[in-house]
Amino acid sequence: MNSKEIKTCSPPNLGWLEYKLNSKEMDYVWKCIENKKENHKSNLAGNITGSYTLLDRGDWFYTTVLLPLTTTYSERFYNLGDIVPTTGKHPQCMVKWWVNYQKQNEFNPLHNHSGIYSFVIWMKIPYDYKKQNQKDIARNSNSPLIGNFNFCYADMLGKNHTYKYFLSSEYEGTMLFFPSSLNHEVYPFYDCDEERISISGNIMLDTSKRR
Repeated sequence: MNSKEIKTCSPPNLGWLEYKLNSKEMDYVWKCIENKKENHKSNLAGNITGSYTLLDRGDWFYTTVLLPLTTTYSERFYNLGDIVPTTGKHPQCMVKWWVNYQKQNEFNPLHNHSGIYSFVIWMKIPYDYKKQNQKDIARNSNSPLIGNFNFCYADMLGKNHTYKYFLSSEYEGTMLFFPSSLNHEVYPFYDCDEERISISGNIMLDTSKRR
């Protein structure tokens, strides 16, 4: 058998985008956090201390950051908005975004979001994954996951997999842009009095408008 005659077939699959916010974009988000609005905690799966909605004045963040990411996602994968069953074509918009404050011992269980696309931005990570997982409860484990962010998904055989982000301050300012239905989770951290601050949000179709 000639190995050159064997064809590899890899069916198309989805993924996510990773983007590092620049200083102007980070400053804008921090200002939005300073002017946070009503409590958002009752809308979340997270077992965390506080969550508050944010306001994107003039849709600056959506236009400057999120809209280009939706275009890039469409180019590298495909436009998930096109497969939403509607009677017409509608533009996308950021429906809501919010800031999460996570204290030590708190966590966000496995969940997904509503919408087409979602995103998370790590604004402040007050711990280091390596140091956290030197604790006795993780040192001899075959899955040291303290402080992790994980994506969870099934392959074409139905087997479950995780993609792990081993977090430290190096990830501050990093955004993950992903399909809203993609499951994800946040593990707790320990022995740290500072809060972990992150942003999340959802992009949906604006059915009040047509394109």
